[in-house]
Amino acid sequence: MDNFTHINEQGRAKMVDISEKETTTRTAAAISSIQVNEEVYTRIRDGSISKGDVLSVAQTAGIMAAKQTSTIIPMCHPLPLSGVDISFEWNVKEQTYRLMMTVTAKTTGRTGVEMEALTAASATALTVYDMCKAVDKEMVIGPTYLLDKTGGKSGDYHRGERSSQHVDGN
Repeated sequence: MDNFTHINEQGRAKMVDISEKETTTRTAAAISSIQVNEEVYTRIRDGSISKGDVLSVAQTAGIMAAKQTSTIIPMCHPLPLSGVDISFEWNVKEQTYRLMMTVTAKTTGRTGVEMEALTAASATALTVYDMCKAVDKEMVIGPTYLLDKTGGKSGDYHRGERSSQHVDGN
């Protein structure tokens, strides 16, 4: 059991003690996407989805999700987030309409914000689905992945060339 950081002496799950870790500024960026049909694309862009402004509601949901990550992911520590930003970009190719969402999260603390960024990206995409499902239930969410992270003992991480394939939706 010595190799498992989240397992106690009895072989049961535990939250890791981070009290001895160094406090540093930590950031993480995550991406998710949702593929929609042309009608949903058009209605989001012209603001005619009956539930309201899809991107504003999804952005708010993503920020709220980042702040609540530790309540839904069992081994996550509650973090004092210093910032969460969510941006949107349409990727339209050959009658394929994909809404890309990029989340950046930041904290100064003893553990990283990767899960907060990933949770926010997921909740943002889910909210777009919820807002638009009356128009089309065949929307496809994903992929969702970590783009980069900075700070902490394990150092920085920047996704390699492979990520460009995902950003294009291929």
